[in-house]
Amino acid sequence: MWDKEPFVRLHDFIQRNMEQILQAWEDFARSVDTPLPTMDAKGLRNHARGILLTVVKDMRTSQTDAQQVAKSQGQAPRTEADTPAETHAVTRLMAGFSLDQLISEYRALRSSVLRLWLTHESLDNDHHLQDMIRFNEAIDQAMCESVATYGQAVEATRKTVLGVLGHDLRSPLGAVLMAGELIHKSDQLPGRERKLATQICISAERANRMVEDLLDLARCNLGTGIPVNVEASDLQAVCKSVVEELRTAHPGTQVAYVEKESVTGLFDPSRIAQVFSNLISNAIRHGSSKHPIKVSLSTRDGSVIFEVHNHGEVIPSHVVPYLFNPEGRYSSFAANEKGPSSGLGLGLFIAAEIVKGHGGQIDVASDEANGTVFRVALPTGDIH
Repeated sequence: MWDKEPFVRLHDFIQRNMEQILQAWEDFARSVDTPLPTMDAKGLRNHARGILLTVVKDMRTSQTDAQQVAKSQGQAPRTEADTPAETHAVTRLMAGFSLDQLISEYRALRSSVLRLWLTHESLDNDHHLQDMIRFNEAIDQAMCESVATYGQAVEATRKTVLGVLGHDLRSPLGAVLMAGELIHKSDQLPGRERKLATQICISAERANRMVEDLLDLARCNLGTGIPVNVEASDLQAVCKSVVEELRTAHPGTQVAYVEKESVTGLFDPSRIAQVFSNLISNAIRHGSSKHPIKVSLSTRDGSVIFEVHNHGEVIPSHVVPYLFNPEGRYSSFAANEKGPSSGLGLGLFIAAEIVKGHGGQIDVASDEANGTVFRVALPTGDIH
């Protein structure tokens, strides 16, 4: 039975009837369908008591109007230690609860506490209305803490999985590629089998590039950035090699490039080759077959300028700021790709990160009349 006495404040009601409220919490949590086995009572109630006690403490603490406004704006004071709501979010994630299910727990808690309390009390007392406001503020604060922590835990898990997946896939892909190349070199291989061996090598190499993109993305997500190891390099030679490779891979596309004077400086040649390849490949995929892809590399005002120009798909101006963001880039540049040119859509992001690692800048301009131009500016560095 619930305790009954005149004018019971909500915070006192919660503390005195803690067991009944926890049972209501447990009953609701037990009704949530997750892909993992249902937990025992202790698991279903995890940190619920701590959350409720935090709510009670908050309701008993006096606050000014300014503090109330700050709290409503998500600017409540934070402590160094994790709150019960934050710890609860992580345990619910591990138990298989979705974010919607986590939020539904707080909605059910709010509803059950107020419903049970109002069967005992009326709103005639002035304190009760203020108690309801403070209770809702405290529940909202706990819910915000849980949601933020849940999101951070999901993101951390995603980043770790990307890194582990990319790293562990390299060895089997390398073995497949090596075996395919050895089979392809065999003098006794019939024509059909040789063709199949060639396709194995092409597919394994493509998968390997996707894994490298995953690893680069994981490095950026984990805060280490894409590693750049600079050395004295001539980028004309790098650019020429990339262009010839892409011409071979796309014989139906014209790639116009005129090799000029040497472009020397301190660069990571393999990473810059990745930038050149990603940008030219992007132009080939989205450019018009009626116009050649124009590639240029030169020095200007102490900087190296690399440009790729194509006609074809125009990039809408409102999505240009998101092109180099893997989470918000122009989705059709990846989602609509089919066949051999399809991939993870990370090329522009990785190119931008490599350029940033060299202290440079990457820009794009696109319109119907002039086509699309990706422009990279790199400092040459001091090679002396």
